[in-house]
Amino acid sequence: MKSITVFCGSSFGTENIYQAQATQLGKTLARRKIELIYGGANVGLMGAVADGALSEGGAVKGVLPHFLQTKEIAHTGLTELILVESMHERKTKMNEISEGVIALPGGFGTLEELFEMLTWGQLGLHRKPIGILNIDGFYDSLSALLEVMVNKGFLKQINKEMLLISDDVEQLITMMENYTAPEVGKWISKKTA
Repeated sequence: MKSITVFCGSSFGTENIYQAQATQLGKTLARRKIELIYGGANVGLMGAVADGALSEGGAVKGVLPHFLQTKEIAHTGLTELILVESMHERKTKMNEISEGVIALPGGFGTLEELFEMLTWGQLGLHRKPIGILNIDGFYDSLSALLEVMVNKGFLKQINKEMLLISDDVEQLITMMENYTAPEVGKWISKKTA
């Protein structure tokens, strides 16, 4: 893998481990010569992952909507900052220039970005690995919810398995490097539509 998009919070959260692991992820990507693609901000976990990669001489590309740049949150030390018009264009650009996705802890925006990428993968619009770095059990409840979705018939097990989850940075990247997208697409038929 040559590039990974990271979705994460624009705040640090309540636990110091979130910032420490975001920084470690950035450092690990840089050491592995994997370009970091992220939202372009210098705040919260977003800034931590970028700073981690930059501290190890890594390439970091930020994608930021113009309206957020005017709020003075753009990271000024990046390899490249790409300015776009909208949040949707931001996700589209990040998808175009990366070979995989990792989600760290975050709020609504992080979940929205993660689930859009999963949906695109389920529909066969891309075949990229999508992972969660499950820092300190942050995503345990989400993992349990996905199991409920499978058990209640709203999600296929094979599509649930598209989401790679680990609490270890190195293990998650290795899982992503070995990922093979499912051949079965989202089912739509007269019976289920």
